[in-house]
Parts: sequence; C-alpha cells; structure tokens
Amino acid sequence: MRVIWISLLGVALLAGSATGASKGGSINLVAYSTPKDAYGKVISAFQKTQAGNGVDVSQSYGASGDQARAVVAGQPADVVALSLDPDISLLVQKNLVPKNWNANTHRGIVSDSVVVFVVRDGNPKKIKGWGDLVKSGIEVITPNPFTSGGARWNVMAAYGAQRRAGKTDKQAIAYLYKLFKHVPVQPDSARTALQIFAQGKGDVLITYENEAIYANKKGIHTDYRVPKATLLIETPAALTKSGVNKPAAKAFYKYLWSSSDQGYRPVVKSVAKGYHFYKPPGLFTISSTKYGLNGWVRVNKRFFHPEKGIMAAIERSIGQ
Repeated sequence: MRVIWISLLGVALLAGSATGASKGGSINLVAYSTPKDAYGKVISAFQKTQAGNGVDVSQSYGASGDQARAVVAGQPADVVALSLDPDISLLVQKNLVPKNWNANTHRGIVSDSVVVFVVRDGNPKKIKGWGDLVKSGIEVITPNPFTSGGARWNVMAAYGAQRRAGKTDKQAIAYLYKLFKHVPVQPDSARTALQIFAQGKGDVLITYENEAIYANKKGIHTDYRVPKATLLIETPAALTKSGVNKPAAKAFYKYLWSSSDQGYRPVVKSVAKGYHFYKPPGLFTISSTKYGLNGWVRVNKRFFHPEKGIMAAIERSIGQ
C-alpha cells in the first residue's frame, strides 16, 4: 500500500546526549510524534529531582506504529510512550514489554486528550461538527492509519460519532468512505499532519486537542473546535524489560504521572485540579459497546487489519 508523506522507518527525531555514560545512568525514551515538547519539559523537571539528578535521557519521536516496529527491529528502549494500546501490545507479543505493563492504578494510561478539529483562523468554512467535514469543497487533513496512532483515534472518533447520532454500523462505515474522499494527503504522523496544515494545505485538521493547543502556542494562526460527540484519547506508557532493570528508568516512568503539559489532560485527580478542560456532552471511549467500538482488540482487527480491515478497503477505494 502506497503511503503518502511517510518518513523512512527508523528515522526519528533524536534529542538528548549521545556522549559518554552519565553519572546518574541513562534512559532510552521512544515516543510517538506529538509529545516531544511536553516530554522535553518533563525530562528537564525530572533531572532536577534527586532520582533524576545526572540521568541522561535519549529521546526518539515518530509515528506511533513506526516507533513500535522500530523497537521490535532493535531500537534501544527503556520507556515507551505510544499513542494507543495496540502499539504497546505488539511489544508485549514480541517479549519486549512485560505482560503486566498496565497493572498500575491508571492502567498504564499516562495522559488523556480528545479528538478535535483544527480550522483556519476565524473558521471561514464554519466547521463545527462531523457533518461539515464531508460537505462539498472541504479538504480534511488526517494522518495515515497504518502508521499513525493519532489517525486511528481520528477514524474511531468519526465512526463512533455517527453511531452516537443514531446511524447504523453500515451508515457509519459509509461516512468513513465519504470522509476519506475529502482527504487529499495522509501524512505519516500527527505532528507531520500539523506541519502540512500549517503550510496551508486543507481546511480542517483532525487531531489531538493537545496538538491544537501546541499549534496556538507556537504561533500557528488557527482555531480549534471540540465536536459535541468525540472520542476520549488515552495514551499509554510502559517500561520495557530493559527498563524494568534500570532504577533511573523506573523512577522516570513513575514521575510521568506527577505532571502534565502542552494541553494533555492529566489522569491523576490531584494534578487535574489545576487544569480546566471543556468536557464535550457526547464524549465516549474506545470501550463504548453502545456505539459499536468494544475496545482496541476488536477495533484493531476489524478496522485496521492491513489487508482485510475496513480502512484497508477504504484506502483501496481512493487509490491509496
């Protein structure tokens, strides 16, 4: 399958020191594309703590699916922070992450977000809801669901919103076919999708709420809309088997639940008190059986199987 705007596998954004052994030890962090700035701040704060003093953190960021496959191929990783559970599950299947990775209080979920629409400054196309995305002349930017975890959240938000509106499964899938006819390019990751949108391509970008907030902080002149019916994004983090044996990695992993930044919704109640996020009335989760989602295990097989999945069929129908 031809993928538009995909970067070479294994080529990720790298940061951190690559020289010598640090007195506090070292950690290899492998993460999906959008939280680079947030993790940069978390790492700086961690290094000021007793547990993080002198710890060298090597960072790698990229499309979530690509990052998971890179770790399988041998990329060093002590802590993995990916977009969705199936990417962690792949590493469990490959015996790289312990089976009980999500046994903590928060089920391994390090932060929350929601699927939103980023629109041009002033919202000239008057985009508010899912129905507006499939109107004549509207160009939608969303990443490729076979490389990007964010894209899979977007697809399931679109499907679930249709089901919540009373549409049948068949009608909701028909909406996805119609939606992707409005998608001119499919970048490899959510961050690349934002960059393309910032360059002037498209009328609306479907993405994480935190990515929309990041865009505004970086001076990209956009607005964003939270649709009334949207999906709660739950992003996981895990220690790999090498990380379990590193005190610094274990300390850093624990520290991830102590703060939030760049528009992520904290999952720790005591931390969340300092943040005020809009809660859409039609918020649903990936486990919403009422709207035909039923969790990532079923969703991944039905929608994202590379040959037999619904999205594979949709991609073929538009020549991708």
